[in-house]
Amino acid sequence: MNNIKALTKKKLFLPIASLILVMLINVVYDIACGNPAFSFFQIGITNNILFGRLIDILNRGSEVAILAIGMTLVVSSSAGTDISVGSVMSLAGGMCCMLLAGYGVTNVSEYKVPLAVGLLAGLLVAIICGCFNGFLVAYMNIQPMVATLILWSAGRAIGLLLCNSAIVYVRVPSFQFFGGYCGILPTPIIVAAVCILIAALILRFTALGTFVQAVGINRKAARISGFNSAKIILITYAICGLCAGVAGLLNTSRIYSADTNNIGLNMELDAILAVALGGNSLGGGKFSLAGSIIGAYTIQAITTTMYALGVSSAQAPVYKAIVVILIVVIQAEPVKAYFKKLSSKKAVAPAVKGA
Repeated sequence: MNNIKALTKKKLFLPIASLILVMLINVVYDIACGNPAFSFFQIGITNNILFGRLIDILNRGSEVAILAIGMTLVVSSSAGTDISVGSVMSLAGGMCCMLLAGYGVTNVSEYKVPLAVGLLAGLLVAIICGCFNGFLVAYMNIQPMVATLILWSAGRAIGLLLCNSAIVYVRVPSFQFFGGYCGILPTPIIVAAVCILIAALILRFTALGTFVQAVGINRKAARISGFNSAKIILITYAICGLCAGVAGLLNTSRIYSADTNNIGLNMELDAILAVALGGNSLGGGKFSLAGSIIGAYTIQAITTTMYALGVSSAQAPVYKAIVVILIVVIQAEPVKAYFKKLSSKKAVAPAVKGA
């Protein structure tokens, strides 16, 4: 019994348990539909590319996993969320495609400027957006959700202006590569893996993770201890902007166009949910990057499962919002205190009877 209690207190228990639960639901659903019990886990190769539901989840969940990296740092350092990441994705994709096609042009089969210029411009715009959010939070002391609400509202509008209120198509194979396949493996999976690896190495071999957690736990105490709290928060928002830019370029490459109205739509909810589902407190402080990544792919597995069960894409955010509410309530201090008190009463009861 004590081993089970110790297991449930592990940081990764919630995300792993959630992922296993989603997998079991898929297994039960397959059995109910008369399909092989473990068809959810089947992976095959057709036309020299990998396919299967697991591959689809890893592929489609790449953007959320990348966003979760930045969102984890932002939540940890500022005890708030960046709700502008979806709009920043759209803006980064719009900037890239506008430069590659030329302003006012909606369909091209060759680049107006080199591909590297378009990609770097998209990432630069995203970083600037992150720095803008970070400045408002760190130096102007504006509540994170209010500060990022500005770009949440304006980001897509700016993207539309850049694209002249049109969908800009870039029908060039080298651009489509980032949202396509590298050999038999989907390129977004490789990009997400590289981003996760870089983030893990930085947090492992530098003091950034310690700085972020120290500021998140107590910003004033961290400043007294010699940490530049405002600068650290600014850096985390800049990283979050960069992650949003990478995710936006991947999303744009998938459809080889800048559809600024739909790129990254509602993905801020998925990123926040990934962090919460990863066992991280939305109140800031200590964080688990691994938990957030598992949470991101769990969110995609939930989305894929809901579509399989007949839930429309318009209804999906409602169910995700319910999951967010449940996770936040579970993590709330009064709820934790209640269950701790209940557990103490159960432990005391046998001792009283024995006396």
